[in-house]
Order: sequence, then C-alpha cells, then structure tokens
Amino acid sequence: MPFNRVNATLNPAQIAEIQTALGNIYANLPFLIDLKPEERQAMLKFGEKNRSFVVKAATVAEQNPDILPRNFNLDEMKSDVSLIEDLYPLVTAVSNLLGKLEDTYFAAGSEAYSAALLVYQYAKTANVATGVLENALNDLGHRFAKHPKGSTTTPPDPPTPPDTSSAKGNG
Repeated sequence: MPFNRVNATLNPAQIAEIQTALGNIYANLPFLIDLKPEERQAMLKFGEKNRSFVVKAATVAEQNPDILPRNFNLDEMKSDVSLIEDLYPLVTAVSNLLGKLEDTYFAAGSEAYSAALLVYQYAKTANVATGVLENALNDLGHRFAKHPKGSTTTPPDPPTPPDTSSAKGNG
C-alpha cells in the first residue's frame, strides 16, 4: 500500500460534538448571508489590501466628517468596518481549518482510492481462476466506463497504481 498520511477515525460522539459546535457558531452569527455567484461578481472586490484601505479611509472620515456629503452614512460605514475587523480573525481561523479539513479529506480519499484500485486488480486476478467475482467486477468496472452516446464498449482497465512496496508508512 502507498504511504499513509492519515490514520484516524471519528466516532459518532465526536461527530455529534463537532456538529453541535458548528451549530453554535451559526447561532452566534445569525446575520451571515449567502451570496449568489452573480451577486458576488457584481460587487467590488474585497481582500487584504482593500481591508487596510477601508480602515484608513474610515479613520479619515471620522476625523474629517465635514468633507462628506450629508447623505453619506458614516455610522453605517463604521458599523461595516467594525464588522470586518471582528470577522477577520474568524475568517482566518475558519479558512485555516477548512484548508486542513479539505487536505485531510483529499489525502484520506486518495489513500482509500489507491487501496480500492488494488482491490479491483486483486479481484480481477482472483476472478480469472474462479469466475465468482464477475458481478462485483462488473459493478466496480462501472467507475471506469466511458459512456459516449450510442456506445456499448466494455469498461477499460483502471490505471495501475504505482509500485509502493518500498514506501514507508503504516498503510
């Protein structure tokens, strides 16, 4: 088996606790919104450089309110700036967590897929002698089948996983 980067399990109690914690986060952020892609695309882009600019502009506006037109809502700007400053460390922390979750999910999935490819190859080899795995092989083979319109070709062999007999790990 290939190098094993992830060797962990979650029990149902841990999953429930994590789901509860996520629910608590949502409960404490009831104002969160979900933008549609076209809404996001129509808005001004906002990132780290713009965050710094916004904070500096808010300071200028607070120190010089007489430069602003009467219909400019400085209180609303200050509220938005305060919110982005409060959310910034949360966004950073959650982004880091999401990155690690996605990397772990990807690595575990890659390891499981590599093992599944080996199982498929071993099953094909074993089936040559006995034929008892034909149904299972047909089911597994659907993963590799290409289904162009009007085609009834047999599924190709899956890619051969790399030789990892010398790889270290507890795979």
